[in-house]
Amino acid sequence: MSIDKTRFDKPLIEIVDEACERYADRICLQFKGEIYTYAQVQEESIKIAEALCAAGFEKGMHAAIYSLNSAKTFITTLGIIRAGGVWIPVNPKNSPKDNIAVLGKLGCQVLFYQSLFKDALPAIEEVTGGLNLSVCLDEQEEGGLEAWLERSPKKAIDIYRDPLDTITIPLTGGTTGLPKGVLLSDRNFQALSYAVTIDLDRGDDNIPVFLCAAPMTHVGGRIALTAFASGTRYVIKDTVDIQDILKTFEVEKITDIFLPPTAIYGLLAHPNVRSFDYSSLKSIVYGSAPMSIAQLKKAIEVFGPVMTSGFGQTECPMKITNFRPEDHFIDGKIAPDSRLRSVGRASAISVVAIVDEFAIPLPTGERGEIAVKGGCVSEGYYNDPEETAKIRKNGWHLTGDIGYMDEDGFVFIVDRKKDMIISGGFNVYSVEVESGVSSIDGVAGVAVIGVPSEKWGEEVKAIVQLAPETSLSEEQLLALCKEKMGSVKAPKSIEFMAEFPKTPLGKIDKKAIKEKYWQGEERVI
Repeated sequence: MSIDKTRFDKPLIEIVDEACERYADRICLQFKGEIYTYAQVQEESIKIAEALCAAGFEKGMHAAIYSLNSAKTFITTLGIIRAGGVWIPVNPKNSPKDNIAVLGKLGCQVLFYQSLFKDALPAIEEVTGGLNLSVCLDEQEEGGLEAWLERSPKKAIDIYRDPLDTITIPLTGGTTGLPKGVLLSDRNFQALSYAVTIDLDRGDDNIPVFLCAAPMTHVGGRIALTAFASGTRYVIKDTVDIQDILKTFEVEKITDIFLPPTAIYGLLAHPNVRSFDYSSLKSIVYGSAPMSIAQLKKAIEVFGPVMTSGFGQTECPMKITNFRPEDHFIDGKIAPDSRLRSVGRASAISVVAIVDEFAIPLPTGERGEIAVKGGCVSEGYYNDPEETAKIRKNGWHLTGDIGYMDEDGFVFIVDRKKDMIISGGFNVYSVEVESGVSSIDGVAGVAVIGVPSEKWGEEVKAIVQLAPETSLSEEQLLALCKEKMGSVKAPKSIEFMAEFPKTPLGKIDKKAIKEKYWQGEERVI
């Protein structure tokens, strides 16, 4: 279906409002017992924006939502953007310590929070130097959202959004493992809205029904924010429950979902996975982590020809490449493994090349760094022009990933330049984990690597050298790590080593450590 690109040459909130008016009476959000039409989502998000403006909130101020998925978090996110604010995503699965640090680093000024996380409020106040405003989302009390809206004066919204204005600052990390904020602009979200609409528009009689199960602070949330133009109905879940997701596929006639491979593995492993009707499914988007080819084939067998992937990164989200359902097949049969290892071809909003060290495009088939141009390329790093300059050369954005492109335009990733582990759909940087493990009494040395995992795609493994006369067990050390770093970053396994292999320069030789774990392994990135 042909999509008019000029529909998206306007601020994101105008794209949202056009959808709210076009589909006013259509159900937009479902969460537990709550239902909101498009008109109601527009109305409620306007109320939040007006109340923010009346409270002194100004264009460019930073606001965060510390909460599990819900309809209110979705609407509040729109309210922040509508008021001209910059949304700071906070992943509720991270440890409170990490999230508090994020809010301090990115200068959070306004916080909406779920009561589940209210114990972190004093520390957030301290690290930010005092919040301008904090509002509880779910408590019916003086500090609750509904009460705040009722007592707040209203101020008309008069915000002009420039294409380069920042919509959100998600965090990533570099080769040092230190997190950096990525400036995703209105221009980026306009482009992403166009690309997502191409994926979701399947004719007037095929309304997309998107299941929001993964945290909406991640890829799933960016898809949700850019799917309005298609009149999507969003079914929101605050937890990932395998049985519930399978049942929801059938009951709600879900057409689209984003899940990291680990969650898909969980679906496939469920004993009654074949007991449900999946005929409504059009696209299960897998990404943000490696996926085994064997599991990918099983998913196609169970769910049908709906598996969809691609390549993106925080600095250039979601749509560098597309690997569409039909790309998984050749002449009506599932494609050979050599094709299934691909991340697809350049999307409608990107130009992709394999470049040399000078960012000059290389011939087909040669290996080099994957580079991209287009509307999905971010404006750079927050308050870090030097690091931004490192990922931009000769007009290209440099992804930091090594790959090649075949004669049909399919891109293949063969290695990562960055010392990064992608576990369960989340980026984990070994330096951060090493710092956490090494701070535990009794640890003399540590090397953190990613190893193959049927459940997580890759999982974090720590190779630990204990101090003399230390008797820490693996179980004790794992528990201490989880307490210190949270479940995402904490190692899933620990191996003790008396002496690390070293490079000629005397550094720990991680390549030598990794070799035995990755021998014979195949993966889809």
